[in-house]
Amino acid sequence: MEKNLLKSIEIAALQGIPASVEDALEVREKFSLDEICDAADRVRQARVGSVIDTCSIVNARSGRCSEDCKWCAQSRFHATGVTEYEIVPHEEFEQHLDLSHRRGVGRFSLVTSGRKVAPADIQRFCDLYREATSKSDISLCASMGLLTKDELQQLKDAGVARYHCNLETSSDYFPTLCSTHSHDDKLRTIRAAREVGMEVCSGGIIGMGETMRQRLTMAQEARQAGATSIPINILNPIPGTPLEGTPLILEEEVILTVALMRFIAPDCTLRFAGGRSRLSSQANARILRGGMNGALVGDMLTTVGNNIDQDYALFASHGFTLPREDRG
Repeated sequence: MEKNLLKSIEIAALQGIPASVEDALEVREKFSLDEICDAADRVRQARVGSVIDTCSIVNARSGRCSEDCKWCAQSRFHATGVTEYEIVPHEEFEQHLDLSHRRGVGRFSLVTSGRKVAPADIQRFCDLYREATSKSDISLCASMGLLTKDELQQLKDAGVARYHCNLETSSDYFPTLCSTHSHDDKLRTIRAAREVGMEVCSGGIIGMGETMRQRLTMAQEARQAGATSIPINILNPIPGTPLEGTPLILEEEVILTVALMRFIAPDCTLRFAGGRSRLSSQANARILRGGMNGALVGDMLTTVGNNIDQDYALFASHGFTLPREDRG
């Protein structure tokens, strides 16, 4: 019976039927890491294929955030020494866009600090998106906080196809990490983005003291909210934040989390995001052969990311292709 459990979950996922959190947790207890990863990779290949979904981000507004998220370097509640500015210099925006376009990155996003972009500033960012549309065929994303439906419509009209709003963690664990906004606030924004016709990217951070159940619940809640992309960040404990002393999550836990999430969300892009640069080459390889099919390339918001050339070589070595031709 135990051997049939993993097989039955795999067969269901191959048909696009998600596993329950309970079944995924039972699999964790009864099967080896390699057995789980191999099954997750078969689901990945069947449901989402081997074209890796790449994206890059620009820190378009930095620091002075009004929210008290315990993991974040940009909160005004935390003394982290992060660089602060109101809007990314135009030259820097153009450089990031041009590099992403030339290197064949599939998606390009502006990400702002703060609860939300002020209504008066939405058009400033819309102008940048219109410029991006005129210069590139790259797919455009935005991550600008808890916007209203009307504000999201303005972004969509400017060319933004996908909105990013991380749930960060499960609904039951979120209140221990942030008190200035709620999980429901995020779900309202996600619903509004879908109502104006945007795709949604929503995931979170693992390694913040949550349980495996809470990690998997986050993925389930993101999928149920309509996310087509689920970014998985690994906590980088930043000095000056309340989580600065959090022990680093073990590599095996990261690998296992990704594989189990593939059963929870068989048709979603599971996206390598922040924190992966600290993983060994062996761990990165196992994750790419254990359910993952997307990646955030280049630098992150307040931390250094991965070299694009090294990333592309890594993806190719495990049978992945890029969504757009490399133009470098």
